[in-house]
Amino acid sequence: MGQNGGVDVLRWIEPPAGPAVALLDQTRLPDEEVTLVCRDVPGLVAAIQRLAVRGAPLLGIAGGYGVALAAAGGADVAAAAHDLAHARPTAVNLGRAVHRVLSAHTEGRGALAEAHAIAEEEVAASARMGEHGLTLVPEDARILTHCNTGALAAGGEGTALAVVVAAHRAGRLKHLWVNETRPLLQGARLTAYEAQRHGLPYALLPDVAAGGLFAAGEIDLVVVGADRIARDRSVANKVGTYPLAVLAHHHGVPFVVVAPTSTVDLGTRTGDDIPIEQRAAAEVSVIAGRPMAPPGTPVYNPAFDVTPGHLVTAIVTEQGVMMQANEGSLASPGRTASDYTGNEGT
Repeated sequence: MGQNGGVDVLRWIEPPAGPAVALLDQTRLPDEEVTLVCRDVPGLVAAIQRLAVRGAPLLGIAGGYGVALAAAGGADVAAAAHDLAHARPTAVNLGRAVHRVLSAHTEGRGALAEAHAIAEEEVAASARMGEHGLTLVPEDARILTHCNTGALAAGGEGTALAVVVAAHRAGRLKHLWVNETRPLLQGARLTAYEAQRHGLPYALLPDVAAGGLFAAGEIDLVVVGADRIARDRSVANKVGTYPLAVLAHHHGVPFVVVAPTSTVDLGTRTGDDIPIEQRAAAEVSVIAGRPMAPPGTPVYNPAFDVTPGHLVTAIVTEQGVMMQANEGSLASPGRTASDYTGNEGT
């Protein structure tokens, strides 16, 4: 699963070569396409923490396979699950998938089968999100996106980028603006890499240049992903998303969040309750091995920020498009596609 232009993003390796989890080392992109093979849970946890594998849905897939790896290797599965679930705190998919596969293992239903099921579900969700999100894209759309939301972040073609790719195939995409996305330049390194592979008309820009594009009327739609959506519809996404939402609101530009329902966390009541991961100072103060700041400079480096729900025009999941959502509609335990409004083709 997880093909990106012919490159395997993440896959399970069966014996005799395995058991192992093979993943495309995203820290080496775009310069090199290097496969990292994780043969034990500590190796996979390290890969998750250093962002060799990242993106909320893909982290869920990786976490699920990590539990299966522990089970296949005779390791302490509960301890392995704990380490995996706590490898990164903000993306809810990781802990959710880990506990789901752990439960399957404990109940004797098979960890690997459950991990495969999670991967298949995310691939299917990606395809449906692209279809539903396309209904929000106008003709000749100039779309701004932030961070990375393609196959490198999710099963299939991704979340927000799946919508962009669907728009391109439908002839509706005029231009894609790609924010470079600090601190790890995941837009520059990863989204530009994927946009080029898909043949999208795109340009890369510094995050701080987005305001000028809004003011000039060069953006028709903002489409981003999410790492966690709280019960009150607040959205945690890569740092820099919140100011984009404020700009979009000020300039009357739709701000759309695309994420699978596995990213909706009804157990987190408000955005204030979402844990925000703090990253190492060197990710900001050092670039490509060269210091960018005086030695000892204090650094504030949150990986995410939270966008309040009133700034979000729509949330797109595999179930449809939810317009003008409120806590009640988001939290309906038996919600189906019919609970979402504004979704042609659901």
